Amino acid sequence: MRINISEISSVSIAEIIADNIVISEVQDALDLMADCDYHGAQKIIIHKNNIIPDFFDLKTGIAGDILQKFSTYRVKLAIVGDFSEYASKSLKDFIYESNKTGRIIFVNSVNEAKKKFAKK
Repeated sequence: MRINISEISSVSIAEIIADNIVISEVQDALDLMADCDYHGAQKIIIHKNNIIPDFFDLKTGIAGDILQKFSTYRVKLAIVGDFSEYASKSLKDFIYESNKTGRIIFVNSVNEAKKKFAKK
């Protein structure tokens, strides 16, 4: 795993680059936040394929547990990927509401994530 730091409009944004699952449980999210904070970033971009697939099945509760930590520590998170493959109405509603509030956002590209983070 690599952490690429970008400075956009005086905002430090960490992009996680990995070929494997980086977040599979709450402790992984906490470790990732600590690593990014060490690099001076309070905004993190991670790709959908770096998160355990059960995260996107809201019935498991994994998404809620993990995202609560980001919220508690006031770290903004962008999850990048194509979410149209998920048929779950509850997940679609969750993504819509998350994007509306802006602490956790689901976007199609890294550029979109950086633009949204640079505005806030």
